[in-house]
Amino acid sequence: MSSEDESRALGSPHFWDERYSKAGDNDEPTHEWFRAFDALGPYFEKHLFTPRKPASNPRILHLGSGDSTIPYDLLKRGYAKQLCVDFSLVVVDLMKSRHVDDAQSVEWRVADVRDMSEIETKSIDVAFDKGTLDAMIYGSPWSPPDEVMENSGKYINEVLRVLKDDGVFLYVTYRQPHFVKPILNRNNEWQLEMDTMGEGDSFEYYGFILRKHLE
Repeated sequence: MSSEDESRALGSPHFWDERYSKAGDNDEPTHEWFRAFDALGPYFEKHLFTPRKPASNPRILHLGSGDSTIPYDLLKRGYAKQLCVDFSLVVVDLMKSRHVDDAQSVEWRVADVRDMSEIETKSIDVAFDKGTLDAMIYGSPWSPPDEVMENSGKYINEVLRVLKDDGVFLYVTYRQPHFVKPILNRNNEWQLEMDTMGEGDSFEYYGFILRKHLE
């Protein structure tokens, strides 16, 4: 299998079902993409904890959440209205079984982020992605394949749909900004900010902050 074929496989639920079926019974994540909760502390402090305190009870949507601990790290901070979606039935069942006592605060659903029709329009205050959009991207970064642009376009349109007009989309990636911005903001849908994180480490990563352009 070529590296491009391997990258394309990341966009398949079958790939992730197989991977998560090998997960252990402990709470250690199989994949904690692009840094764990503690490393993201300053980013969350600036763009979630301060502007949207737990008392305001924001509805947080985790997009392609996998078995990340972040929803439960946020629950410990008082965020008790969270929805996690993933297209892997295996990982959804796994996380439900691990966190039975937290089911009222952190809901899990099987859903493809490219079609989240069960989520109401303009019902989400904060959407969060750490690795899901990246898993859709492969091929030339200068000229992504049509499939990449189609799938990522469906995804971005769904995030725009479910997000409230005053909501925020928080997206964390290792991809270079000049390659990812045309995918994120192809039709100038967003007011876009970006934080650079991990400076001084071997790899920098980037936290985008996207808000709707309102007419």
